[in-house]
Amino acid sequence: MAVKNPQEPFTRITIEEAREMLSRDDVVVIDVREPHEYARGHLPGAKLIPVNSLFVRHQELPKDKEIIFVCAVGQRSALACEIAAASGFSRIYNLEGGTEAWIKAGLPIEK
Repeated sequence: MAVKNPQEPFTRITIEEAREMLSRDDVVVIDVREPHEYARGHLPGAKLIPVNSLFVRHQELPKDKEIIFVCAVGQRSALACEIAAASGFSRIYNLEGGTEAWIKAGLPIEK
């Protein structure tokens, strides 16, 4: 179940919630891992913007869509959510468990 902690500017979502959201046209996935991690497999359609470059590349984030940030397990993506919030974004989500949980759930990845 989606969790919105008052001290966080983003919502934490489960794999199932992300899958449901991705069936809509108003959602984008941003993978914040490093390029070599992304190359090993990522969520379908995910755009790579490593977390260490997100602040300077925040203009690449769509203002008209909900944004799901994903990393390996959910820590870097939480940081990415914080950076996005500091850059003025509010429709931001952190995928709990990250790519590892997505794969464990048997969901498809792209390489």
